[in-house]
Amino acid sequence: MASSNPSAIAPGFVPKPRLSLAQIFFMSFGFLGIQFGFALQNGNTSRILRSFGADVEQLPMFWIVAPLVGMIVQPLIGHYSDRTWNRLGRRKPYFLTGALFSAAALVFLPNSGAVSSFIPALWIGAGMVMIMDASFNVAMEPFRALVADNLPDTQRTSGFAVQTFLIGVGAVVGSELPSLLARNGFSQEAGATGVADNIRYAFYIGAAVFIGAILVTVFFTKEYSPAEYEQYHGKNEAAGKDGIGEIAKDFARMPKTMKQLGLVQFFSWFALFSMWVFTTDAVATHVYGLSGDYAKTVAYNDAGNKVSSAFGVYNLVAAIYALFIPLMAKFLGRKGTHAFSLIAGGVGLISIYFIKDPAMLTYSMVGVGLAWASILAMPYVILSGSIPPGKLGIYMGIFNFFITLPQIINGIFGGWIVKHIYGGQPIYAIVLAGFFMLCAAVSVLFVYDEGAVKIRLEKINK
Repeated sequence: MASSNPSAIAPGFVPKPRLSLAQIFFMSFGFLGIQFGFALQNGNTSRILRSFGADVEQLPMFWIVAPLVGMIVQPLIGHYSDRTWNRLGRRKPYFLTGALFSAAALVFLPNSGAVSSFIPALWIGAGMVMIMDASFNVAMEPFRALVADNLPDTQRTSGFAVQTFLIGVGAVVGSELPSLLARNGFSQEAGATGVADNIRYAFYIGAAVFIGAILVTVFFTKEYSPAEYEQYHGKNEAAGKDGIGEIAKDFARMPKTMKQLGLVQFFSWFALFSMWVFTTDAVATHVYGLSGDYAKTVAYNDAGNKVSSAFGVYNLVAAIYALFIPLMAKFLGRKGTHAFSLIAGGVGLISIYFIKDPAMLTYSMVGVGLAWASILAMPYVILSGSIPPGKLGIYMGIFNFFITLPQIINGIFGGWIVKHIYGGQPIYAIVLAGFFMLCAAVSVLFVYDEGAVKIRLEKINK
């Protein structure tokens, strides 16, 4: 790894080397595959489960499995990845294993109907969603820690921005793929499995991309050895400490910055969960005017394709916007940049209520894309500056609590609210999501950014 000027380091330790743009790119490339899979999951899981017989108000309860699994898996993976040192590396064994299981789940989910003579397809599908999300979490969590492991403080905004760019590229293609296959002759009619061919083959392609992208990072990225790690950070604080009790102690000792970011994450991810779960049915009913038992109709698939493509738009915007986040952070600060982006997302979600032409959904997703890029980068940039180096894995995993908890709460109450308060109209869940994004924007302004303080002190000392 190329060396250059040091970032702020503890006295007596060797400066951590700066990395080239190519090194940062290959280090983060696996996220392209992870988000390719997430895009397929986010854009199509609701309609797959609906085709298996789920009612719209039941969808949050099926989606709740994902954050529940993440709440358990991510801290454990973070805890043990802090302690893993083998021939493959420190973080690599985890995201490679996660990739293999994720690919298997991507292949099996749209084929759950094939075993419906033994077990209801809906329950098999829900089980596959759980396995898929657990595997995604195993693959994803170590990537956050890998970026913080390898980059000095002064490069972390750029590192997470490159990561967000690759996330956006993967998500754009993954979101657009079902529509692309439909335009090229793949059937949109539910076949023997209950899922249209364009969806099934998109998931097969997603499985291959997922594994391929992870392998790029595995083969082209170096992780620091234990000796190098100690040279840059001092003795690993995680060494010799193990078990659930240690995780509980780390949770109790979480930094002040993490606690403050927790409120920001709560509002942000409550909104995102509503968007992923309800947008397809909100557009189908509020924009397309569908009613009754429409879940297996071609018109519903058309609405689903439009939403999936619109999700591709917000991911494309996020990929481009991510490249400008480091520059914006220089002028607006990290918190100001995140607040601006979240406001854009809130306005975008609320605007969906006023749409009459499905094509206008594209413009709403521009604001969502700005928010999504920032959500994937800025909280981690702000957080990483407040975490002890030897605890990066576990605290990145614990930070996931503030992502999964709002989704679990939404999953428990969101469907009931849509049915009994919103009169079965999911569009109002999208409007509430927009207001929650605005609340997140206000909340981030009150967060203490310890990393930014360190960088300012470093500049003063120079």
